[in-house]
Amino acid sequence: MNKFITSKKFITTAELKDMGYSYYKIGKLEKDGLLRQVNRSTYENLSYKGDENDFFSAEAFVPNGVICLMSAARYYELTNFLPDTIDVAIERKKKVVTLPDWPEIKIFYFNPTRMELGVSEVWEGDNVFHIFDIEKTVVDIIYYRNKIGIEETTKVLKNYLKRENRQIDRLYAYAKQLRCEKIVRTYLEVLV
Repeated sequence: MNKFITSKKFITTAELKDMGYSYYKIGKLEKDGLLRQVNRSTYENLSYKGDENDFFSAEAFVPNGVICLMSAARYYELTNFLPDTIDVAIERKKKVVTLPDWPEIKIFYFNPTRMELGVSEVWEGDNVFHIFDIEKTVVDIIYYRNKIGIEETTKVLKNYLKRENRQIDRLYAYAKQLRCEKIVRTYLEVLV
């Protein structure tokens, strides 16, 4: 296997085909213990040499999913809370066929407007995952405050407000687009 493949944790069938591997060769790689099929279109690279990141698994098992809520808050260092699951958002009408035993993935179904706003692509070497940007994460956490907990929601917002690179205008813009401007404004007024 070439360097490109050993530097990528999960590989789709389409990527393997683009690299010149036929279905026969892909089957042989799987038989030889170099690949393990995780769903219809994705293989785990068993000869991967890079750093492990659970978000790569989320990207592989939940196509078109976006890391959200407390997992995103942890990524942006807005909380010390260590989630035992990876929170992943998908569009309401989408379905997930297979989920791994580990890491545990918790699915949140978002409407199309909530799914499209503030999505960032994060590359680590040849690996990629999608995550909501920091302002969208804060707005979503305030919106889902009853599921997350008021105390944790308050901590996340306080930590966000301490950041020098915060963009309150963007936070308000997201809140307005997602129809939760009033509750976001209330939280900010109480904390500021």
